[in-house]
Amino acid sequence: MNLHRIADLTVDMGYKYERLKKQAAIYRIAEDIKPDITIYLSYEFLKSKQEENKNITPEIAEYLYTGNVFYSALVNYDGFMLHASAILMDGYCYLFSAPSGTGKSYHASLWQKVYGRERAKIINDDKPAIRIDKDGVFAYGTPWSGKTDLNLNVKVPIAGICFLERGEKNEIVRENGGAKILKVLSQTVRPNSEENMDKLLKSLDFVLKKVPIYTMQCTMEEEAAKVAYEAMRKEVK
Repeated sequence: MNLHRIADLTVDMGYKYERLKKQAAIYRIAEDIKPDITIYLSYEFLKSKQEENKNITPEIAEYLYTGNVFYSALVNYDGFMLHASAILMDGYCYLFSAPSGTGKSYHASLWQKVYGRERAKIINDDKPAIRIDKDGVFAYGTPWSGKTDLNLNVKVPIAGICFLERGEKNEIVRENGGAKILKVLSQTVRPNSEENMDKLLKSLDFVLKKVPIYTMQCTMEEEAAKVAYEAMRKEVK
């Protein structure tokens, strides 16, 4: 077995190419224990995915589809993936989600520019894992962090989730009502089976009751990071 500890789950994962091996290195463990999740993709499977999408290599196919398997399984462990950039700041995680190309990674980089890289750290720049346990709701780094290698093997309580939109000025509001769940569902993996969809909705219901949700109209300027942090940290208890 080739064991890793990812989001407090033991994952037996084989890799054939350097990209995934490098990304997963900090999650490797030496213990010989039963895995919660097993991920081994065949050469034939990876070749078929490459043939479906000529723009990717087998190495990238492995990186992408092992992530798909992990995040699909996460629903069975009171968790889900959020398409977001996750920032660790003063002991809490601040998550920024948006459709691709909106600027969530750039917004995270503004936090590092304003507050410094030692204080504002990127937990995962694209697909952090979110899980519920007896102590609350937590964000985790994972090996699957989009186009970058920005991820940390950490577990951090979540201070808030913010959905970014481009704007002429920086304004952030806390969301209430049913719009919250639609925003999260638009940026996660939705299971195909009714059973797993029920599990996801149960987890989301808990998370949305515990974690503040925001929408922010923002610019690409440093002030955006300051406005976001000042508003969201007020909810930290």
